[in-house]
This record gives sequence, C-alpha cells and structure tokens, in this order.
Amino acid sequence: MRNLILGATLALCALPLVPATAQPQAVPAGILLDGTRLDVVATGEVSRVPDIARITAGVVTVAPTATAALAQNATQMASVRAALKRAGIADRDIQTSSINLYPDYRQDAQGNNPQIVGYRASNEVSVKFRDIAATGRILDALVAQGANQINGPMLSIDKPEAALDEARTQALANARARAELYARALGKRVGRILSISEAGANYAPPVIMMRQAARGNAADSTSVDPGEQSVAISLSVSFELE
Repeated sequence: MRNLILGATLALCALPLVPATAQPQAVPAGILLDGTRLDVVATGEVSRVPDIARITAGVVTVAPTATAALAQNATQMASVRAALKRAGIADRDIQTSSINLYPDYRQDAQGNNPQIVGYRASNEVSVKFRDIAATGRILDALVAQGANQINGPMLSIDKPEAALDEARTQALANARARAELYARALGKRVGRILSISEAGANYAPPVIMMRQAARGNAADSTSVDPGEQSVAISLSVSFELE
C-alpha cells in the first residue's frame, strides 16, 4: 500500500560537501512512496587551466602643483596605453578603473602645522589578457614605458559553461553512487529520483605566481604561471529506496 510521506519516514543524509545553508528541496506534497526517502548532497568538481588574466596597471606622479602632476601623469599614461595597443590588447579589454589627485603634506618636527608641499596624481586601467603566456612580457613593457603601479594578475576561465556542465554530470553520478551505497547497506535498491536542487557553484581560484625567468645573458623577465582552477557544483538529490 502506498503511504504519504510522514514524519516517521526515514531520511538518510550524506555528509554535506557544501555549507549547511544548502538544503535539499522538500518532496512536493502529494507524491506517494513505496519505500524510503533518501536525501543526498553531493559535489562534482573539474579542473581547467585558466585562459584569461586581469591586471590593473597605472602611473603615479608627484609634482609641486596639481596641474603639473596631472600633466605629467597624462603624458606617462599615454605611453602606457600605447604599449598596450602595440601588444595587441583591444580597446574593449582596456578600461579606466580610477583617477586620483590629492595633496602631499609635510609636518614640522613636532608633527604640527601640516603644509602642502606638492600633489600626487594617479591613473589606473584594468586590462584583460586573452593570451596568458604573453602577460609577463607585456607587464615588462608597461614598466619600461612608465607604469609604476601594477596589481594582479587575477586568472579565470573565460567561458566556464562547459566545465560547469561536466561538474553537474559528475555531481549527479556521485549522488547516485552514494545512494547505491546506502541502499546496499539497507538491503534495498535505488528507485526513482524525487527531486533535484542545485545548491550552487564554486570557483576556487589558483594561487597567483609571478616569477623572474632568466633568458641566457638577457635581462630577467616577468613570468606568470597559470596553474589550474577548480569549478564545482553541489546538488541536493532525493531518491526513493525500494
């Protein structure tokens, strides 16, 4: 005889691989069970080599007047932008991220009477590199052209959809394998899937490494190691054990 899901129905849950806030969906009211409901949370994870690098590069200049600081900064920044264009970076991959101008102060020996002694101007652009292998070489070129403020790189997967779908397939397979384990322990078999809920995606960025690589007698150059990036999907799946 079919029974409605009651409080006495046994719910077995695998150890969660995601935060406790990710809860399996409740079985919709009205679904009838012949056996036992089993709720499983499982994760699928795949790795990819990042193919996008992002940095911020800029120029900081100091001059006695605000006008001079901005003018020097503009001239130096124009050289930096020209170096990016020569490196083949498209306009859509260069975006101004900040422009700042503020006074420099000097205080007397007692730390009092602060006076403006000059002005500091800064200009930063965010740059996307679609050829990670060229990142180090371009960074060196930027410094040679006057860039004196560089942050990054941050590496990522440009189009993660295929990797996410592979992680979803793996997560579902892991959930079924875990359900099979419970079923064998109870002397049952895995029946239909009652519900599936995607608990969320997780991107684990690789450790960013910038190093100096020697080229014979030539000057050392900056090198970027992309490593690997993990993409994970967690699913909450409810099975019927018969």
